Amino acid sequence: MPDNEAICLAGLRDTDRDRYLAALLSPADKRAGLVALYGFNAEIARIRDVVREPLPGEVRLQYWRDLVSGVEHGETAANPLGALLVETIRHYDLPAEALLRMLDARVFDLYDDPMESRGMFEGYAGDTASALIQLASLIVAPDEAAKCAERAGHAGVAQAVAGSILLLPRTRARGQLYIPLEILKAVGLDRESFLAGEDRTRISAAVEAFAGLGREHLAKARDAGALPATIMPAYLPVALVGGVLDRAVTKPARVFEEEIRAAQWRRQLLFMRAMFRRRV
Repeated sequence: MPDNEAICLAGLRDTDRDRYLAALLSPADKRAGLVALYGFNAEIARIRDVVREPLPGEVRLQYWRDLVSGVEHGETAANPLGALLVETIRHYDLPAEALLRMLDARVFDLYDDPMESRGMFEGYAGDTASALIQLASLIVAPDEAAKCAERAGHAGVAQAVAGSILLLPRTRARGQLYIPLEILKAVGLDRESFLAGEDRTRISAAVEAFAGLGREHLAKARDAGALPATIMPAYLPVALVGGVLDRAVTKPARVFEEEIRAAQWRRQLLFMRAMFRRRV
């Protein structure tokens, strides 16, 4: 397991630098579990980036479904991430149902169907980002996880909005849309006009409204007060969300033109501040 942990930690550094840093700041005895969980999330989140057609993506998701369900393939032992994830599920008794819902939600990423409504996006975020926070909570502080479940839900939606905004240049270029049509319609756009990218005034209004949705959920997560110190490591990545949403609201046109994510050194400082204050 230590060898697999080292291999997967190195892989996470390349696929999700922020959660890699969050894992390093977590208790050493919980690190392997978080690395497995975050590595799994990074692997299924980037499938659209490594396949050209939906079918190969579906095959990749099915591999992970089988593994989570206990149907181990012959090559599982040779797959460091797969082996570490199986060990983590067993060791921490993680609910397979949550992981399977996460995989089912990721099917959306393989196609170009739009998000119809805020509720649809919140459901997607709940099964992906929110579930990831809750599963990480079960690893670092199982006794506190249930008490913070509602907060994990709101924090995850805010995180999913911020992540979708950061990915807008990539997803828009390939004809994929995560901003709900409900929001586009409210500012006078539809899917085609948003993807065309010509009406920057209305597009900026849509981005601002979408970021506003994230801020609503982040405010609810913050209103719950300070987090227990034991569970704080599971929420560290959420500490980066507020800055992204604030910049998207104040200068929404920038999301297509430049990186609005804080510099790496600043993200590390935000993690340290969040650990000290126990707030996101």
